[in-house]
Amino acid sequence: MTLQQLLENLPDIEIHGDTSVNIGTLTCDSRKAGAGTLFFALPGTAADGHSYIAKAVTAGATAVVLEKDQFAPDGIPWIKVRDGRAAMGLISSRFNGDPTACRPLIGITGTNGKTTTTYLIEAILAAAGIPAAVLGTISYRFGDRTIAASHTTPESTELQSAFRQLGEAGAKAFVMEVSSHALEQKRVDGCHFDVGVFSNLTRDHLDYHGTMESYLGAKQRLFSELLRPSAEKPLRRAAVNMDDPYGSAIAACSSCPVITYGIRGECDVRPVDTISSVNGISGTLVTPKGSFRFSSKLLGSFNLSNILAAATAGIGLDLPLEAIKSGIENHTTVPGRMERVENLHGVTCLVDYAHTGDALENVLSTLKEIATARIITVFGCGGDRDNGKRPIMGRIAADMSDLAIVTSDNPRTEQPATILSQIRAGILELPPRPQGEGWGEGGVREYSLDELAGGFPEKGFVMQENRREAILLAVRLAKAGDIILLAGKGHEDYQIIGTTKQHFDDREEAAKAFAEKTD
Repeated sequence: MTLQQLLENLPDIEIHGDTSVNIGTLTCDSRKAGAGTLFFALPGTAADGHSYIAKAVTAGATAVVLEKDQFAPDGIPWIKVRDGRAAMGLISSRFNGDPTACRPLIGITGTNGKTTTTYLIEAILAAAGIPAAVLGTISYRFGDRTIAASHTTPESTELQSAFRQLGEAGAKAFVMEVSSHALEQKRVDGCHFDVGVFSNLTRDHLDYHGTMESYLGAKQRLFSELLRPSAEKPLRRAAVNMDDPYGSAIAACSSCPVITYGIRGECDVRPVDTISSVNGISGTLVTPKGSFRFSSKLLGSFNLSNILAAATAGIGLDLPLEAIKSGIENHTTVPGRMERVENLHGVTCLVDYAHTGDALENVLSTLKEIATARIITVFGCGGDRDNGKRPIMGRIAADMSDLAIVTSDNPRTEQPATILSQIRAGILELPPRPQGEGWGEGGVREYSLDELAGGFPEKGFVMQENRREAILLAVRLAKAGDIILLAGKGHEDYQIIGTTKQHFDDREEAAKAFAEKTD
């Protein structure tokens, strides 16, 4: 496309130079610039892209989009814009043929539940005869086509290219997770959403957003700005979880009609007569289009909320109730979300991505509902991330488990021992229990690794920095009927230690441990 075609109707721009030049690639990374490249100079927290304009031009960039005209290059066209990230989103969409303008796009935002909800919506769309691509934490995929996921929501240049490729592969709709970072950094500007889903908002990413108010503000952009009715899509809908304390704030800011859902209260979409067991959830779903009985193999109230979110998205798309019911019932599992590790020892071993206090509490609440014996939880907290949630997660894991094994997650450049000590501090804040020999300062017993050689007769916790050894310990201690929860990493098949990413998969490690288990 020519630069002129890409800039057509773009707001708040100043054009300098010849716009008839042809553009073959888009990038905001000067290392990827070359002949035919349109380079976006974006201000950042760690580095300012304007400082790399000269490098991009030297590499052969054909034109530059910038915010600060004092960095304007000589000899090639340049365009001054008010907001470089917003401009990059709009131009990326146009460059890739506006792939979401002519196909349904459903975006799910919230702290927890996004991935499971995308899989449920995909199943509902499939039941309605609409093959959909899914873009999220695990991957960007459609049928046999998979594009590796660099972020939950990538830069707009990568995202719009993925939309185009998946559309060319045959996708008739898109379902995507929309992260708060992506909304704040306008990576999804240029996306034409049909339905936006708000799942919940709990403490996470405060290392980036700073406050819950700022975190909420990022989420609200999807509903207040990006769901505003347009010529391409005049009928847009917001699906909002009113069980969440922030649901009313999301609904109030929405620029399109809102369909509410919730387990409690008189929401537009709600369940009645539900039964939850180790085999799943069943009940009746009430919707504005009518009611129907459903049965799902997913476990727990948090997954019931995910089912409601997906059903509400289906209502927002005006899909048949038969397709919504079929999609819910045909969906079975999501990689790394309450995923079972099969074994011959009668132990229920589940791998889950829960890496926030709220997510961990939701999972453990579900397990306590269905447990017939003990719960052993293996978990840690990521390094170089919000350290305020570490003591919170420690208290939850130790309080709601029979044994909590505190270990490493992705320590990154932090010392694992420092992370573990902050988790331990939270555990020691639990209300005291009767003190006795071997008890810690808090409300649960702190075991040493040597003490656990004979099992754990009382509720407690232990520190085991090595995650592989922590999983081995959990499997060794577990008896028939027990539940093991391996929390935090879920689908991830790596561990980041320092700046090195090395292969590590909780599911593989647990399977090996069970294969070696002798009792």
